[in-house]
Amino acid sequence: MANNRNSNSASSNEQWLKQYYFTRAAFSVLWVVAALTVGQQSSEVAAALLIIYPAWDAGANIVDATRSGGFAANRSQVINVTASSVMTIAVILALTMSMNWVLGAFGLWAIFSGLLQLGTAIRRWKTTGGQWAMVLSGGQSAVAGAIFMFQAQMPQVPSISTVAGYAGVGAFYFLVSAIWLSVSLLRRSVRGAEL
Repeated sequence: MANNRNSNSASSNEQWLKQYYFTRAAFSVLWVVAALTVGQQSSEVAAALLIIYPAWDAGANIVDATRSGGFAANRSQVINVTASSVMTIAVILALTMSMNWVLGAFGLWAIFSGLLQLGTAIRRWKTTGGQWAMVLSGGQSAVAGAIFMFQAQMPQVPSISTVAGYAGVGAFYFLVSAIWLSVSLLRRSVRGAEL
């Protein structure tokens, strides 16, 4: 009976994460499209998009931590919420200086939040499917952050398209995790129906 309850709880958590990952992928795709279209034409829109991106990440991590056992059980996400909230303010300040400053701030955030995402995925690895993609995403985010920080030192002025590439890769990994979970849940329900 306890095993059945644990199985239902794990399945319910995976259902939630599947929806969460699909939502994160969809948001990132829409953000990338906006960044590469309207964001290229209007500096005001680009600025708004650059502020929205870390703010959205903070909000998404709050919802995920709340739905996945609460803040006490999800310390890496609580730290990520703080980092993303601080980044939102840092981007607002960096926008008053230059895009090089903005890219440097995004680089620092990508390293920090990537490592936190990596920690969250490793913690979930034993209980939830699709975490290998989140591990790759977190690791790649940290590497991208280091590249951003290097590029921020260059004399060329970066554009929002640099961050759009990063967001696009993030969307891909969220989509892969969502699809992986969908297939796992489908296989499990087929197996359950056969028993």
